[in-house]
Amino acid sequence: MGVKQALKSLDAFPRAEEHLLQKTQTGAVVSVVGLLIMATLFVHELRYYLTTYTVHQMSVDLKRGETLPIHINITFPSLPCDVLSVDAIDMSGKHEVDLDTNIWKLRLNSYGHIIGTEYLSDLVEREHSHKHDDSKDHHEDKDQEIHLQGAFDQAAEDLIKRVKHAIANGEGCQVFGVLDVQRVAGNFHISVHGLNIFVAQMIFEGSKNVNISHIIHDLSFGPKYPGIHNPLDGTERILHDTSGTFKYYIKVVPTEYRYISKEVLPTNQFSVTEYFSPMKQFDRTWPAVYFLYDLSPITVTIKEERRSFLHFITRLCAVLGGTFALTGMLDRWMYRFLEAVTKPNARSVLR
Repeated sequence: MGVKQALKSLDAFPRAEEHLLQKTQTGAVVSVVGLLIMATLFVHELRYYLTTYTVHQMSVDLKRGETLPIHINITFPSLPCDVLSVDAIDMSGKHEVDLDTNIWKLRLNSYGHIIGTEYLSDLVEREHSHKHDDSKDHHEDKDQEIHLQGAFDQAAEDLIKRVKHAIANGEGCQVFGVLDVQRVAGNFHISVHGLNIFVAQMIFEGSKNVNISHIIHDLSFGPKYPGIHNPLDGTERILHDTSGTFKYYIKVVPTEYRYISKEVLPTNQFSVTEYFSPMKQFDRTWPAVYFLYDLSPITVTIKEERRSFLHFITRLCAVLGGTFALTGMLDRWMYRFLEAVTKPNARSVLR
């Protein structure tokens, strides 16, 4: 018996007799409100526990011999598809013309509606030599070839007529697809450089008349992961009565995203700065949109993690226990307040 009595003395939750308990309407209201608050907080804590968070880590990039996928989706509202070309060059000057590269173009009318589609197996310029340095040298070589040829062939004349008709009708072009380039610094650009320079001169009557306005719907260097932000998505650069060259300087950061399921998604994120160079009267170059990219030597690893169950239980006890204690205090205060208000009224009635 002594042991049992000792255990009873340690009871922190003594029970009162049923007839000693008094139930009130205010107590019922406070109890219902407290239960609603506790249920709401429980749901909030459960969602907080089930929601993952990310941890960022950095390390040296050790990847070698892999390709860099470049996803592009860009609209040129003032240039027909016939005049646009895509060129990708790495830092050694070598063209990246990959047979696996898939580029498509969509012909758009003046309202932006699709009026035709075409696979651009010949969009990446194949007429360049592998030893040229930049587009200026390319056009100087073309100038010499044109002077030697001295005349247009029928295909060039048909192209001029077709493009002029498309420009008069307000045709545009949407270029999209994937470029697979070597994992080294380089650039790719979309321009009218694929045209014979004399043909381009006959079509536009000068480089200042090439409207290189563009809308970047999507530009990414790999698959997307939760929370990624590609800074060029949704970029609009519309020119009026002027022309020039846009250059986007891109710093590509290799990234690994590790899901909570241990699945690893290799991709890249990037930062960008922008520069616009307006065309001058005697410029021999032609407007273009350049994307010059370089790779960071640092890899960012993003890990999804979930909070521990012990952490969840600790927060849940603190929240529910605090709410229970607070509602108990509120019930006592309300009971004493009502008792203090009703007692003087009862005494006055007896008198």
